[in-house]
Amino acid sequence: MTQSPAANPALAQGFELAGAPPSFLADPYPTYRALREHAPVKRLADGSVFLTRYADCLAVYKDPARFLSDKRQAFRPVFGDGSPLYEHHTTSLVFNDPPLHTRVRRLLAPAFTPRALQTLRPRVEAFVDQLLDEAEAKGEFDLIGDLASALPVQLIGDMLGVPEDERGPLRAWSLAILGALEPRPSAEVLAVGNKAVADFKDFLRDLIARRKAGELPAVEGEILSKLMAETHEGDRLSELELLHNCIFLLNAGHETTTNLIGNGVEALFRHPAEFRRLCDDSGLIESAVEEMLRFESSNQLGNRQAAADCEIGGERIAAGTYIHLCIGAANRDPAEFAQPERLDLARAPNRHLAFATGIHVCAGAALARMEGQVAIGKLVQRFPRLCPAGAPVRGGRARFRGFLKLPVRIAPDKSQS
Repeated sequence: MTQSPAANPALAQGFELAGAPPSFLADPYPTYRALREHAPVKRLADGSVFLTRYADCLAVYKDPARFLSDKRQAFRPVFGDGSPLYEHHTTSLVFNDPPLHTRVRRLLAPAFTPRALQTLRPRVEAFVDQLLDEAEAKGEFDLIGDLASALPVQLIGDMLGVPEDERGPLRAWSLAILGALEPRPSAEVLAVGNKAVADFKDFLRDLIARRKAGELPAVEGEILSKLMAETHEGDRLSELELLHNCIFLLNAGHETTTNLIGNGVEALFRHPAEFRRLCDDSGLIESAVEEMLRFESSNQLGNRQAAADCEIGGERIAAGTYIHLCIGAANRDPAEFAQPERLDLARAPNRHLAFATGIHVCAGAALARMEGQVAIGKLVQRFPRLCPAGAPVRGGRARFRGFLKLPVRIAPDKSQS
């Protein structure tokens, strides 16, 4: 086997997450490798620590008592106490610890049971077929706008009972809110994010009022009514919890699935033998989606804060230290994955961290997997000669890795020409 050249130590020495150059945002993996090999517990200028080894990230995820998810202290200087962004990111499920995290997750759980997802699957399949019909009529289309983002927005819109003609702003709100989570967001990004939270809350208040008044038609699989009601031993979400966790459902469901589909298909373009392999064997789709999640993780970064003095990877970490868990680097760690730079659609085992793990494992992981399997599986079976139709446009973000545009075209079958 050919030995890979040694990683460039200069990439690790000069690395700072805040203000990362465009070259890093386009392809972070050489830097991730250099950090794993030369500075796996990298201390950044702001006092935070950046972890890139699988074992270190896994240990932090598995120890919620020592490594906290609560971000009230960390987000206050970034967003400003009382701002819409601060209120959202400290109220929704993802940035909280037990007992609040346990309670809210339990109340949201009915939306993601196997039975609930089984009910949704025929709708996902029908909608993907509709989108692919429309794509085939065009011949050339944007994989992101015409499939990867359209599918989750439609599905989450159904789950929240949003009327079809009112779903236009949903994706833009989601991108604006999540964009503010990038390292060192600009004043403009914060302003757009704050407005998106405020506008989304107003939209949801009106939607909830109409749902309570019986002014909206019933939608199969709609969960907003359940979230509004007492759902567990008389407990219910407060109005603020309801609003922000509905926003969370859109953000988490939209971002993960959009990036999974876009990143996965683009990876197949760069690995044509694996593309052909999936076309020839549709039974590979489940393991293929897991490998796409590992190879190009939708969410590249997680965060925790040390609750007490501790040790990670042989390095002493002081209480209060902010810790970046680099999922994208951990998922290409050769200590865990054989030939990690190789896309292998049949990889097994594949214990990737794309959805994190432990008590904070992504609540919607099964939903994202199902959407990815249906969308990518149907796409490659229907269009085995799909190919790029121009330069893709990356999202330009460090935390959420995906595309804004991915132009593709359906090449004609040469055998029929």
